[in-house]
Amino acid sequence: MTLWRIRATVADRPGFLSVLTASLALRGVNILTVQVHTTEAGAVDDFLVDAPAELTAADLVAAVERGRGRNCWVARSEAQGLADQPTRALGLASRLVRDPDALGATLRTLLSADSVTWRPHPGQDGPGHGAGTMRLPDPDGGSFEVLRSAPTFTPAEYARAQALVDLAGAVARQAADRVTLVLPDGAELAVRPAAPDDLPALRAMQERCSQRTLHRRYPAGSAPGTARLRRLVAPARGVTLLAVTGGSDGLSEQVVAVANLVAEGAVAEVGLLVEDGWQRRGVGGALLRRLVAHATRAGYAALLAHVPADNVGMLRILDRLYRPGSVDRDENLLTMTVPLTQRRAEPVPADKTPAVAQV
Repeated sequence: MTLWRIRATVADRPGFLSVLTASLALRGVNILTVQVHTTEAGAVDDFLVDAPAELTAADLVAAVERGRGRNCWVARSEAQGLADQPTRALGLASRLVRDPDALGATLRTLLSADSVTWRPHPGQDGPGHGAGTMRLPDPDGGSFEVLRSAPTFTPAEYARAQALVDLAGAVARQAADRVTLVLPDGAELAVRPAAPDDLPALRAMQERCSQRTLHRRYPAGSAPGTARLRRLVAPARGVTLLAVTGGSDGLSEQVVAVANLVAEGAVAEVGLLVEDGWQRRGVGGALLRRLVAHATRAGYAALLAHVPADNVGMLRILDRLYRPGSVDRDENLLTMTVPLTQRRAEPVPADKTPAVAQV
């Protein structure tokens, strides 16, 4: 017996798949796995089969066509093809978590592609797929071009590939956001993305902050409760970074600053809270720079910051580093807009952030 992969299009109507499988069964072909890809042209059925050794590729094509299949593609397979597609995709995702730089090789394996090339532009035709070409937008800019001579790409394959690209980008951004921050006075802080488990440490930090500090971060009201704080820790779109001091095991860490980037549409709002004892030491500026880099990579058009007029430190940081394009005043509250269009024209590689950052 010999393993083969067969892909064919059948009419997406009741009974047509059974006609095709019956035609294969008459030739002694045992179907091991089957996937159905819905397309505009019909249902594309992808089989892994075990066929008698004397059958050739031409014999299998003839059996498919007798079963009302069309656009048939047949190729020899190997034992690893016995793993179903969800298991295979999860294994490749696990590989990317360990090594996001292996994205090109992972896409080649997932799609059995002839080549995968990263382009610094989105491509003339934009994202999508054709008969033998797939264009995947890179969340950090540019695009991946995937070529395969046969079989034709399907929407399901495109969705799986884009999910892997998004996963690799998320892992790379997480790694880029983990650094050791060395302050001018020699103190060191670890900077990392926030996680839901950090909620108790964040509440403890808020309790240590003075009312003046809390008001400067939350000028519209009191410090957020648990529900709102949970949304800030893991925003649907954006990132929350923490500056922590203490043990590397995470058990004795103490959060001393938190920076939020929460996006809505093409604009992202930033917020910064630094514990009183760590203010005026460069922590806020360092965190804000990382938020701007994140927003630039993600392609947001502008940042918004709502700052009380007496928050001199935040105003100085914004003015010195980014020179806001516009400032609107509502009594004591300033709304500052930082355009990112010009910054987005400059490359901001997510995988080249130093592990140790000097302020």
